[in-house]
Amino acid sequence: MQLPQPERRVASRAPAYWRLRGALVCLVGLAVAGVVQFTVHPPTSVAVLMWLVVAGVAVAEVLVMPRWRYAVHRWDINDEAVSTQIGWWVSELRVAPISRVQTVDTERGPLMRLFGLSTVTVTTASAKGALHIPALEHAVATQLVSDLTAISAADHRDAT
Repeated sequence: MQLPQPERRVASRAPAYWRLRGALVCLVGLAVAGVVQFTVHPPTSVAVLMWLVVAGVAVAEVLVMPRWRYAVHRWDINDEAVSTQIGWWVSELRVAPISRVQTVDTERGPLMRLFGLSTVTVTTASAKGALHIPALEHAVATQLVSDLTAISAADHRDAT
Protein backbone atom coordinates (compact mmCIF):
# COMPACT_ATOMS: atom_id res chain seq x y z
CA MET A 1 0.00 0.00 0.00
CA GLN A 2 1.35 3.42 -0.98
CA LEU A 3 1.17 6.05 1.77
CA PRO A 4 -0.68 9.20 0.70
CA GLN A 5 1.82 12.02 0.19
CA PRO A 6 0.43 15.33 1.45
CA GLU A 7 0.30 17.95 -1.27
CA ARG A 8 -1.31 21.05 0.23
CA ARG A 9 1.01 23.82 1.37
CA VAL A 10 0.68 25.97 4.44
CA ALA A 11 -0.38 29.62 3.95
CA SER A 12 1.79 31.82 1.74
CA ARG A 13 2.06 34.25 4.70
CA ALA A 14 3.60 31.52 6.88
CA PRO A 15 7.25 32.42 6.10
CA ALA A 16 6.64 36.05 7.10
CA TYR A 17 4.99 34.87 10.32
CA TRP A 18 7.87 32.47 11.10
CA ARG A 19 10.38 35.20 10.24
CA LEU A 20 8.81 37.71 12.65
CA ARG A 21 8.41 35.09 15.38
CA GLY A 22 12.07 34.12 14.98
CA ALA A 23 13.15 37.77 15.04
CA LEU A 24 11.27 38.35 18.30
CA VAL A 25 12.94 35.32 19.89
CA CYS A 26 16.31 36.58 18.67
CA LEU A 27 15.65 40.02 20.18
CA VAL A 28 15.26 38.35 23.55
CA GLY A 29 18.54 36.55 22.98
CA LEU A 30 20.22 39.82 22.01
CA ALA A 31 18.88 41.46 25.18
CA VAL A 32 20.32 38.66 27.32
CA ALA A 33 23.64 38.87 25.48
CA GLY A 34 23.66 42.65 26.02
CA VAL A 35 23.03 42.27 29.74
CA VAL A 36 25.87 39.75 30.00
CA GLN A 37 28.14 42.01 27.93
CA PHE A 38 27.58 45.04 30.14
CA THR A 39 27.67 43.24 33.49
CA VAL A 40 30.90 41.33 32.90
CA HIS A 41 33.93 43.65 33.03
CA PRO A 42 36.10 43.27 31.08
CA PRO A 43 34.14 41.38 28.40
CA THR A 44 35.15 37.73 28.40
CA SER A 45 35.31 35.20 25.62
CA VAL A 46 32.01 33.82 26.95
CA ALA A 47 30.29 37.15 26.20
CA VAL A 48 31.78 37.26 22.71
CA LEU A 49 30.79 33.64 22.11
CA MET A 50 27.24 34.46 23.24
CA TRP A 51 27.01 37.26 20.65
CA LEU A 52 28.22 34.88 17.93
CA VAL A 53 25.73 32.19 18.93
CA VAL A 54 22.84 34.68 19.01
CA ALA A 55 23.88 36.03 15.59
CA GLY A 56 24.03 32.51 14.15
CA VAL A 57 20.63 31.62 15.56
CA ALA A 58 19.20 34.90 14.23
CA VAL A 59 20.43 34.17 10.70
CA ALA A 60 18.97 30.66 10.82
CA GLU A 61 15.65 31.72 12.38
CA VAL A 62 15.05 34.78 10.22
CA LEU A 63 16.62 33.97 6.85
CA VAL A 64 16.89 30.20 6.45
CA MET A 65 14.22 28.46 8.53
CA PRO A 66 11.07 30.18 7.19
CA ARG A 67 11.84 29.34 3.54
CA TRP A 68 12.92 25.82 4.41
CA ARG A 69 9.81 25.10 6.48
CA TYR A 70 7.56 26.50 3.74
CA ALA A 71 9.24 24.22 1.21
CA VAL A 72 8.80 21.12 3.42
CA HIS A 73 5.52 21.54 5.37
CA ARG A 74 2.57 19.86 3.67
CA TRP A 75 -0.80 18.49 4.74
CA ASP A 76 -3.82 16.73 3.25
CA ILE A 77 -7.07 15.04 4.22
CA ASN A 78 -9.41 12.65 2.49
CA ASP A 79 -12.17 10.27 3.55
CA GLU A 80 -9.58 7.76 4.79
CA ALA A 81 -6.77 9.69 6.49
CA VAL A 82 -5.14 12.91 7.64
CA SER A 83 -1.51 13.27 6.57
CA THR A 84 1.14 15.79 7.50
CA GLN A 85 4.73 16.32 6.52
CA ILE A 86 6.77 18.60 8.74
CA GLY A 87 10.37 19.12 9.63
CA TRP A 88 13.36 21.34 9.44
CA TRP A 89 16.36 19.08 9.93
CA VAL A 90 14.40 15.83 9.93
CA SER A 91 11.36 15.41 7.69
CA GLU A 92 8.50 13.56 9.35
CA LEU A 93 5.54 12.10 7.43
CA ARG A 94 2.57 11.14 9.59
CA VAL A 95 -0.65 9.53 8.45
CA ALA A 96 -3.60 9.04 10.80
CA PRO A 97 -6.66 7.05 9.75
CA ILE A 98 -9.90 9.01 10.09
CA SER A 99 -11.22 6.28 12.39
CA ARG A 100 -8.53 7.27 14.95
CA VAL A 101 -9.38 11.00 15.00
CA GLN A 102 -10.62 12.00 18.45
CA THR A 103 -10.60 15.81 18.48
CA VAL A 104 -9.80 18.63 16.09
CA ASP A 105 -8.70 21.98 17.53
CA THR A 106 -7.46 25.33 16.28
CA GLU A 107 -4.94 27.63 17.90
CA ARG A 108 -4.41 31.34 17.19
CA GLY A 109 -2.02 33.40 19.24
CA PRO A 110 -1.79 37.19 18.90
CA LEU A 111 0.99 37.00 16.32
CA MET A 112 -0.91 34.41 14.29
CA ARG A 113 -4.02 36.61 14.35
CA LEU A 114 -1.92 39.49 13.04
CA PHE A 115 -1.07 37.35 9.99
CA GLY A 116 -4.56 35.79 9.69
CA LEU A 117 -3.22 32.31 10.45
CA SER A 118 -4.24 29.34 12.59
CA THR A 119 -2.74 26.00 13.56
CA VAL A 120 -4.96 22.91 13.45
CA THR A 121 -4.25 20.08 15.89
CA VAL A 122 -5.72 16.65 15.18
CA THR A 123 -5.67 14.48 18.29
CA THR A 124 -5.70 10.78 17.55
CA ALA A 125 -5.69 7.49 19.42
CA SER A 126 -1.93 7.24 18.92
CA ALA A 127 0.96 7.02 21.32
CA LYS A 128 2.90 9.28 18.94
CA GLY A 129 0.61 12.18 19.79
CA ALA A 130 -1.38 14.72 17.85
CA LEU A 131 -0.81 15.84 14.27
CA HIS A 132 -0.17 19.57 13.90
CA ILE A 133 -0.91 21.48 10.73
CA PRO A 134 0.75 24.86 11.31
CA ALA A 135 0.23 28.28 9.78
CA LEU A 136 -2.92 27.80 7.73
CA GLU A 137 -5.07 30.66 6.49
CA HIS A 138 -7.71 31.10 9.19
CA ALA A 139 -10.58 30.42 6.74
CA VAL A 140 -8.83 27.25 5.52
CA ALA A 141 -8.28 26.10 9.12
CA THR A 142 -11.93 26.71 10.00
CA GLN A 143 -13.08 24.75 6.93
CA LEU A 144 -10.60 21.96 7.71
CA VAL A 145 -11.98 21.60 11.26
CA SER A 146 -15.50 21.47 9.88
CA ASP A 147 -14.58 18.93 7.19
CA LEU A 148 -12.64 16.68 9.57
CA THR A 149 -15.48 16.78 12.09
CA ALA A 150 -18.00 15.74 9.42
CA ILE A 151 -15.76 13.03 7.93
CA SER A 152 -14.86 11.52 11.31
CA ALA A 153 -18.49 11.64 12.50
CA ALA A 154 -19.57 9.76 9.36
CA ASP A 155 -16.89 7.08 9.88
CA HIS A 156 -18.33 4.45 12.20
CA ARG A 157 -15.20 2.29 12.32
CA ASP A 158 -13.38 2.16 15.62
CA ALA A 159 -9.63 1.80 15.29
CA THR A 160 -8.89 2.75 18.90
